[in-house]
Amino acid sequence: MIRVPVKPELLRWARHRAGLGRSEFPARFKKLPEWETGRLQPTLRQLEGFARKVHVPVGTLLLDEPPEETVPIPDYRTVGSGPLRKPSPNLLDTIYLCQERQAWYQDYLRSMGAAPLDFFGSLTTSSDTRAAAEAMREKLRVTVAGRLKYGTPQKALSACIASAEKTGVLVMVSGVVGSNTQRKLDPREFRGFALADPMAPLVFVNGLDAKSAQMFTLVHELAHLWLGTSALSNLPSPSAPGIRREEVWCNAVAVEFLVPLADIEREIRPDEPVDEAKMRLSRHFKVSTLVVLRRLLDLGWIDYERFDASWSREVARYESVRRSGGGDFYRTAFARLSKPFARAVIADTLEGRTRYTDAFRMLGVRNPATLDRMASELGLAP
Repeated sequence: MIRVPVKPELLRWARHRAGLGRSEFPARFKKLPEWETGRLQPTLRQLEGFARKVHVPVGTLLLDEPPEETVPIPDYRTVGSGPLRKPSPNLLDTIYLCQERQAWYQDYLRSMGAAPLDFFGSLTTSSDTRAAAEAMREKLRVTVAGRLKYGTPQKALSACIASAEKTGVLVMVSGVVGSNTQRKLDPREFRGFALADPMAPLVFVNGLDAKSAQMFTLVHELAHLWLGTSALSNLPSPSAPGIRREEVWCNAVAVEFLVPLADIEREIRPDEPVDEAKMRLSRHFKVSTLVVLRRLLDLGWIDYERFDASWSREVARYESVRRSGGGDFYRTAFARLSKPFARAVIADTLEGRTRYTDAFRMLGVRNPATLDRMASELGLAP
């Protein structure tokens, strides 16, 4: 029996990277403690199984030392004043997958003779935030009154996503890595990210976050695209030491886009308790209570001490929020993929320009029958 000379520190690194304890491995890995101490080496088949479990390529496990992994886009996440933890495999793999999809779509658009989008990079952090929010609403054709007509945060979110996609932005909303429902994305680690490109800009929103919070993430990441920049974000933090100017600007634009100061001022009830006001206004504007608190602070309706106390309570509540990824398979799949992207890949595949194996990988499907059904759902003849 041939065994693979893998270094024990690589195995320990991969397991810790995946956040797994030894007890979380199936019985076929019962020799794992001996592998990690170097008393025994795994066979190639065992190493391949281990690599799949920890979501690491086999080749990485054969290196001399663990690689230094960093987020491949600007990381604007903050956790109070403390350092950020290392990115999880789920976060990294999600960014890599979206980058692969974006690269394919860039090539596709070039082959179609597409031109750069006029709004991309049209603003700077020196731009007035109210004017920026208005410019975004005008381009997206999303009015505050129109958005508030939708009965639920989910319907309002879906309408805004559709508007963004009409302007040329790929919007992908998912709570898992690819289509793997066993690899859930933790909203406490990240809420979303933007991948900048003048022809194929992409926004990813963590689908396990609350729907009202997803709305803020969507608009916040769109604001990054109006700046022409990529970014990884988490909570809509208030201005504080350590937060990048770009993130502060995008936060300010997003809250003005969703809850204009003049609009919330008309809805204020002077003697209403803060906890009642934030819930009522959250329902009315179909945004998170964090966005409402930020607007109440901007108005001077609450002082910073009351804001800070209420903000901390809401952050703790949001960190406990979880959402299932259930529902109709095809509706969920198109939300994860962005309909324009799915339509382009499927059409290109049916016309013979993209290989089925490549399409399966990018779409997260396994067989031609599923792809044909997706084509039918999109009105494409298989």
